[in-house]
Amino acid sequence: MGKYHIMAIAWIVVSIWIGGVLYSNRKTHPKALFLLFFAEFWERFSYYGMRALLVLYMVKQLAYADDQAYGVYAAYGAMVYATPILGGLIANKMFGYRRSILVGGVLMAAGHFTMALLGLWENDYVFFLALALLIIGNGYFKPNISSFIAEFYEKNDVRKDSAYTLFYMGINAGAMLTPLTCGVIGEDTETFGVHSWHYGFGLAGVGMLLGLFVFMWAQKAGHFEDKGFAPDEEKLNLKTAGLPNGVGIYLMTALAIPAVMVLINFNKVLDVGLAFLIGGVLIGLAIYGGKMEDREDGQRLWVIVVLLLFTTLFWTFFELAGSAISLYTDRNVDKTIGGVTLATSMFQAVNPAFIIILAPAFSWLWKFLGEKKIEPSAPIKFAIGLLLLGLGFMAFKVGETGASAGLVTVWWLILAYLLHTLGELCLSPVGLSLVTKLAPSRLVGLMMGIWFLSSSAAHQLGAIIARFTSPVDKTITDPVQTLGVYTEVFFNVGLTAVAASIFLFLISPIIKKWMHGVT
Repeated sequence: MGKYHIMAIAWIVVSIWIGGVLYSNRKTHPKALFLLFFAEFWERFSYYGMRALLVLYMVKQLAYADDQAYGVYAAYGAMVYATPILGGLIANKMFGYRRSILVGGVLMAAGHFTMALLGLWENDYVFFLALALLIIGNGYFKPNISSFIAEFYEKNDVRKDSAYTLFYMGINAGAMLTPLTCGVIGEDTETFGVHSWHYGFGLAGVGMLLGLFVFMWAQKAGHFEDKGFAPDEEKLNLKTAGLPNGVGIYLMTALAIPAVMVLINFNKVLDVGLAFLIGGVLIGLAIYGGKMEDREDGQRLWVIVVLLLFTTLFWTFFELAGSAISLYTDRNVDKTIGGVTLATSMFQAVNPAFIIILAPAFSWLWKFLGEKKIEPSAPIKFAIGLLLLGLGFMAFKVGETGASAGLVTVWWLILAYLLHTLGELCLSPVGLSLVTKLAPSRLVGLMMGIWFLSSSAAHQLGAIIARFTSPVDKTITDPVQTLGVYTEVFFNVGLTAVAASIFLFLISPIIKKWMHGVT
């Protein structure tokens, strides 16, 4: 059985599983949920297709040095998580969800197909143009398709949590299948030659077009009812500086493309800019919390600030999966399982696969512990998440002891991903839920935006750490020489995560006190 057999089996199994879950819920939720599910599935398929190949493509095809590739990858990830704040604002004030999703989808498809055409004009300018289109398109698409779902449920509808659980399943199904598809094809230079990378990127673009097709068909068929339109069409047509507001937004979007290209190229500017932004936001929130008339609300805001610091640290380490861990896998892991040598990018599917398998178990576990009145508090869950993440990075160092000719058995990599996923399930869903509970109602939207901004900062911080894995001598490619460099950095990352976990355990009673009964 080869790589393509594994790809085919994965598609069959996941398709049957998704089909069964959706069929069993068909009478519980509106049709719009399932159509938005498929649109998001294909959007995530396209996004993770890019993530699986990006660093490998830069290093192997564009001949970027490791640290240069890490910088571009970090800038891409940072802006992917930052632009949804503006995209959500434009949708709420001007475009509405439908138009924003369509604009975002078109831009992202254009970005993927530009990556596919790089084979004809392989240069940095076209490359940066493709990334800029993807970043800005994601800013329009990502926040608004998630928000659009809420329009089909009443505020306190008991089905809402179930709806978002199904939607989250679509995200991870797309994230799992794309490395097994775009990644396999993109890395298969033996079959497709040097243009294999571009076929992989092009396939991601096809996925995005399928998502757009599903969305447009649902819209035309009336499944979105009267929801998701611009909040005020007249406001769109009002003129500012001689231009209708709608036209002005399109013009600003076009002008943002070269600006984003510059930031990708001079990505170290983002290191400083995001550091000042995040630092200023956290200090401002802490001061604001201290001045709030309601002391309890103020202290709950402090809890968000404190946990945001630990969340940023978690994602800084976790996102090394797309950069340093990806190159470590390529260079220092024996990727043979059952006689089949897997492509490096295929391992990007391990984390979402574990999430799909384990998320229901975690949902049951928290419910069971809650019924027994022994469910850990949110700070303790965060601490457990950091501990598991740290142990995952330490597994790389342990695996080194059994390496042969600089190659580590693949099972240590899979163990590390398992521990990272367990940590993610302890922290990520809990954090999103906690923000909505702790933030004053008038600040929930802002706080969610700030919470996601931590992921933006994490990508930039992750690039700084990843650069330590780059050999001092760029010509060193011998696995025996590169292995120790990677594992030493990963072990130090693990120690830091464990230390942060212990510190959070120690201060958790204070944090819990500031939560004033919120669980």
